[in-house]
Amino acid sequence: MHDKRASVSFWQGVGSRFLPFADAASAELPLARLLRLALFQVSVGLAAVLLNGTLNRVMIVELNIPTWIVALMIAIPLLIAPFRALIGHRSDTHRSVLGWRRVPYIWFGTLGQFGGLAIMPFALLLLTRPDTFAAGVTAACLAFLLTGTGMHVTQTAGLALATDIASEDKRPRVVALLYVMLLIGMMAASFTIGNLLADFTATKLVQVIQGAAVVTVVLNISALWKQEARNTKITMSKEVPPRFSEIWTGFTNQPNTKRLLLAIGLGAMAFAMQDALLEPYGGEILGLSVGSTTALTGIWALGALLAFAYCGQRLTKGSDPLRLAGYGAVAGVAAFFMTLFAAPLDSVVLLFAGAGIIGFGTGLFSVGTMIAAMGLAQKDSAGLALGAWGAVQASCAGLGIALGGLIRDGVSVIALSDGLGETLAYRATGYGMVYSIEILCLLATLVVLGPVIAMQRPQMQNETGGFGLNEFPT
Repeated sequence: MHDKRASVSFWQGVGSRFLPFADAASAELPLARLLRLALFQVSVGLAAVLLNGTLNRVMIVELNIPTWIVALMIAIPLLIAPFRALIGHRSDTHRSVLGWRRVPYIWFGTLGQFGGLAIMPFALLLLTRPDTFAAGVTAACLAFLLTGTGMHVTQTAGLALATDIASEDKRPRVVALLYVMLLIGMMAASFTIGNLLADFTATKLVQVIQGAAVVTVVLNISALWKQEARNTKITMSKEVPPRFSEIWTGFTNQPNTKRLLLAIGLGAMAFAMQDALLEPYGGEILGLSVGSTTALTGIWALGALLAFAYCGQRLTKGSDPLRLAGYGAVAGVAAFFMTLFAAPLDSVVLLFAGAGIIGFGTGLFSVGTMIAAMGLAQKDSAGLALGAWGAVQASCAGLGIALGGLIRDGVSVIALSDGLGETLAYRATGYGMVYSIEILCLLATLVVLGPVIAMQRPQMQNETGGFGLNEFPT
């Protein structure tokens, strides 16, 4: 009997040690139900890999579409992200005789994802013909808009549903699990798509996109099924919510808030400028296949996942989140140097290592600044603080992606016409200029972030306690 109890204790210890999110489950939200709910994150990760990875490389390299046009397309979903706070607020106050607040938003978000992916193959077909190129660009922008909007609506409402179901003490671990599921979905999607497109053909690409649309609907319906209970008392309430403008003014008037948001914006733009360029860089400069360049996104996601685990370990021990964000910026500087020198050294290994460290630095910076924003939250305003973080981060990331494409194309045209001299008359010069600007932006981020660290640390320790995510990072 004693041996049996010891064995049970041993396996319980193994579960809590090697399955760090097993403690997120509760009687109200069993682990099986929680994992099923997290499937909507997998669909979002799948769409992100298609939009930011596979499709942008195909349009730039295989279809010879100007990089700045592709970058603007990819930036469209990110520019919608600042409205996530409004989406969440609307789902909080949604009026429905059926008693559902989150279900309608998740459903219409799913339809947006499906519609955008369904349109995409036809847009690519139009882009291949000069006489229908303008119509193809319009259709592709519509596809990116629908898919991106669907992603943000589904993700915001899905997270809100998770926080509704989970008990208050389990909520941070639940949302942390959802974030990890997003990264796992990105890795799984990137490696799967990479294998499917190892021998690239246009027909295979269309099949992959159409299959992703179907998989998205299946995953999101499975995640949503019988999750939200009806409650007409909430959905039919006539209580008037407080004005958003008043809450926002009080938040931004706190000390160091504007400086922190500036650092978040600079860092987000610095890390995002290469989002539309990394895979084309590998394909055009180093001659990698579509499958190989898609794997770069998976390596990036793996680096971000490792950074998340590292942040969890360090923050639990009392580390300053803004210092971790600073370490992320330093890692980004090193990663962009590695990526920059991958071309002259003709090193695929250096490029993949740089992609992984970019993801690691992005993860450190994102989680660190997100926890810092949580520390600025006043009573019952954590959602507002994280909404501000998400708005600044997403807007600047979208701007960075667009600028990256414009700078790459402009510098490449000048360089290839000998405008910068014979030494720089090379296709990689445009990419190199973008990576150099990203390094400078990260150095500027460190300059802006430095004075905030010492002032913010006591407040962090008092208000955040240990490590935990109360809201979802975009």
